[in-house]
Amino acid sequence: MRKYLIRRLLQIIPVLFIITFVVFVLVYKAGDPVALMLPEDASESDRAAMREALGLNEPFLVQYFSFVGDLVKGDFGTSFRSNQEALPLVLERLPATLELAAASMIVAIILAIPLGIYSARKQNTLTDLFITGGSVLGKAMPNFWLGIILILLFAVNVQMFPVSGRGSLMHLVLPAITLGTGIAAEMTRLIRSSMLEIFNQDYIRTAKSKGVSNSVLVYKHAFRNSLIPVVTIMGLQISHLVSGALITETVFAWPGVGQLLIQAVNGRDMAVVQAAVFVIALLVIIVNLLTDLAYRLLDPRIHYS
Repeated sequence: MRKYLIRRLLQIIPVLFIITFVVFVLVYKAGDPVALMLPEDASESDRAAMREALGLNEPFLVQYFSFVGDLVKGDFGTSFRSNQEALPLVLERLPATLELAAASMIVAIILAIPLGIYSARKQNTLTDLFITGGSVLGKAMPNFWLGIILILLFAVNVQMFPVSGRGSLMHLVLPAITLGTGIAAEMTRLIRSSMLEIFNQDYIRTAKSKGVSNSVLVYKHAFRNSLIPVVTIMGLQISHLVSGALITETVFAWPGVGQLLIQAVNGRDMAVVQAAVFVIALLVIIVNLLTDLAYRLLDPRIHYS
């Protein structure tokens, strides 16, 4: 177990460098940020002076290795637009993204676990058809569309919740529902299929023959043994929440890393883009590692070599 953990931690380093290289290439090819920083009537000499001051007149490899050298020191550079250090700027927005991700996962769990279990218990009934059909619909709906519909219904017409921003629990409700609905839909289907598979196991039939009550049979025996695939999808979906909240944060003007990243990409702010992607990638890797370790807690028979 210890060797496995050390090996996984060492794998993080090359993965992060590969990610930063790919993003650096994409941002480098996206265009000249000086064109956005200076007015349209700026002279070519002013543009050249700005590029030289920012180091953008150097060849690609020189810029990249300079970036890597600073990265090793924990320096991602300075934002072109705000003139602030990129990494603190991203870390300042990180709590908002984590808050939204946590609230969305809570919404998904509250919806998915009871619906998935109930759908499995009512297999091939009208209720099961309604739940599975609703989960397909929930997965198919784009987040941005659902977010706009929720804003129109509950923020504009009914005026129950704020339209945008962050500051109170009421601000969190609509974006959390928007982001958590698609995850709940996928988790519901997985919980249902896992529970149905467990129901057909011999030990479940044996427990039934011994007169074990349905509630004990479902929640103590079946549900726990169906958790490994559920934990897998939860780990993947948490990664999706952290990295995929870009559109939801933009729709609700939620001041998280996603909104900052969108603004940085539009403004070709290379330092902020690199720092944001680096932080998101690191979080995704950590979540995947914790998911692997959770398997051992759920099933002691699992061993890592």
